[in-house]
Amino acid sequence: MTEPVLSPEQIMERFTSKFGTGIKAARIQERREGKKKNPHYTLWFDLDRELLRPAIETLIGIRFPHLSVIGANDLGDSIRLVYIFSIQYGEVKSEYMVTFAVNLPKTDLTIPTISDLIPGAVFGEREKQEFLGVKVIGIPDGRRLFLPEDFPVGVYPWRKDETGIPEGMVKDLWASKRPTDRPAPVVEIKEMCEIEPEVPDDKDKPKTEGS
Repeated sequence: MTEPVLSPEQIMERFTSKFGTGIKAARIQERREGKKKNPHYTLWFDLDRELLRPAIETLIGIRFPHLSVIGANDLGDSIRLVYIFSIQYGEVKSEYMVTFAVNLPKTDLTIPTISDLIPGAVFGEREKQEFLGVKVIGIPDGRRLFLPEDFPVGVYPWRKDETGIPEGMVKDLWASKRPTDRPAPVVEIKEMCEIEPEVPDDKDKPKTEGS
């Protein structure tokens, strides 16, 4: 049985009717691109932390989604996580982006894993742990993904507060100069060849009076 294709309004109504006040904000954003100006839709939901997993489960119930990325931003007193999905993949003019945003206060930077629902999410979750200090509850693999093992504990490169990269660790690569003790690379000079001018055929010559 083919699953029905839902409109952006139908998807929005399903979430707002199911989760009610747990959705702090919701909107449908339309953009038109290309010569034909066909519409493309993004659905945005600001959720309570407790609704993240139920919301993703609801999305899976509509049509299994593709997780594009887990974004994040330091807002000062909180960390904002943004889970971006595409839904109804492959349906012409009916593939939409669905975004779930969750704000975590820095006094409680915890979020449940979604890797049991979307296995590929574990890589984005590992990234948020090491770069922002977000603790992902239930993550099956909590190892560092990018930073070396000897990177200082408690320093999070994407944070904008005192736990971010300290000034002593910042290196101005733009100010570095090429070492003077290295020989200049040898550049092979290619020989130039002379190009003889093209002589037009007689038939291409302009005719003069009497010719």
